[in-house]
Amino acid sequence: MKSMNVLIVGVGGQGVLLASELLSDAALRAGFDVKKSEVHGMAQRGGSVSSHVRIAGQVRSPLIPAGQAEALMAFEQAEALRWVHFLRADGTAVVNRKRLVPPVALFRTGPGYPDDPLSSVRARSGRVVSIDAEAAARRLGNPRVENTVLLGALSGCLEIPETAWMQAIEARVPAGTIDINREAFRAGAGTAVNGEDA
Repeated sequence: MKSMNVLIVGVGGQGVLLASELLSDAALRAGFDVKKSEVHGMAQRGGSVSSHVRIAGQVRSPLIPAGQAEALMAFEQAEALRWVHFLRADGTAVVNRKRLVPPVALFRTGPGYPDDPLSSVRARSGRVVSIDAEAAARRLGNPRVENTVLLGALSGCLEIPETAWMQAIEARVPAGTIDINREAFRAGAGTAVNGEDA
């Protein structure tokens, strides 16, 4: 596999860190070198959270330079827009359609929430896969598997076999949620393949 830089972004409490652990674990199981770096920000207060994951035969640095990510996985639309400058011009953005408006955006003097962040991301990306991961997770009966749905959608961009993903899920998710996380991953992968998009 050619080197792959994946930036995972979202808001505290959405599962960004678990998603980066699953991606890193799956890539290691597939035989690649992996380096990961996380910025938690004010995760406990709903602040921005990001995780850089670099995958290759050999990786020397954990940080992705701006403009060098082959893939961006965003748990929320405005976070996708905030970080899209890290994506290569021909890169793929996997974006959850969820909108989480921070309290500061409700004040007239605040920066406000972008009118249509997804359109702005489309204008700056080679390809955008937008997915309603929350709805997919709710259909499965557990809204907490949104992150695994998104990973399934992301998996189409990566040369990691499904067996490695399933092993990573078994090793990393909480006990009692392995089966539903496997279902969530496959639901996301199927959605991306079928071209579901906003």
